Amino acid sequence: MGDLKGKTALVTGSSRGIGRGIAQRLAEDGALIAVHYGSNDIAAKETVENITRAGGRAFMVGAELGVPGDAEALFAAFDAELAASGAEPGLDILVNNAAQNFPGRMDAVTHEEFDRTLAVNIKAPFFLIQHGLQRMRDGGRIINISSAVTSTAHPTQIAYSVSKGALETLTRTLAKDVGARGITVNTIAPGWVETDVTAARRATPEGRAAMAAFSVFNRIGRPSDIADVAAFLASDASRWITGQRFDVTGGSML
Repeated sequence: MGDLKGKTALVTGSSRGIGRGIAQRLAEDGALIAVHYGSNDIAAKETVENITRAGGRAFMVGAELGVPGDAEALFAAFDAELAASGAEPGLDILVNNAAQNFPGRMDAVTHEEFDRTLAVNIKAPFFLIQHGLQRMRDGGRIINISSAVTSTAHPTQIAYSVSKGALETLTRTLAKDVGARGITVNTIAPGWVETDVTAARRATPEGRAAMAAFSVFNRIGRPSDIADVAAFLASDASRWITGQRFDVTGGSML
């Protein structure tokens, strides 16, 4: 895959799951990784240790998303930690992975749950991009992590679906806006993946089999399945691709 040596990447929500997989994969390609976490600093430290143990470089950035001033707080910490690492200031790759989900049908979602979902899943990425672009070098990469829920109807995930649909619209519009700088903006839409979020659903053989059956490969996705696509989109090999949504679901719902 592409050579990311000399690049700096910020991956939100990279203490666990898909975010951790992406952070570790980009580090393998040589990028310096800012491992963002909201509250689980222990898990974030594990991600950093995984990266450094494999010969990569990483540092932690803690900031709660979905609250006033979140982008400013995150990038203040990012700038400080980047300077402490001795690296050149600036940003090359921004991966908006952190997300919030309150499952529920239309009649069950509360105002607080809806507001929190949109605050984390679309408002935070919007303003992180706004601040990130001030630091991003020309030829940079913005990768938004969406979901398979935007391509099929999931009534029990309605608020989450709305937020991810907005994120995909942001991807297309932004791609046109920043194209003159050689910056690409793309979306990855995963399906079922083996993470802490899906652990309860995978707890029984029946539940695991039901999830695996969504894919034509009859298995549940792994964080590495998503991370490899992110690595491609972060590399120079994807330079002629922007404004696109990549279905990374193992052929789910075909």
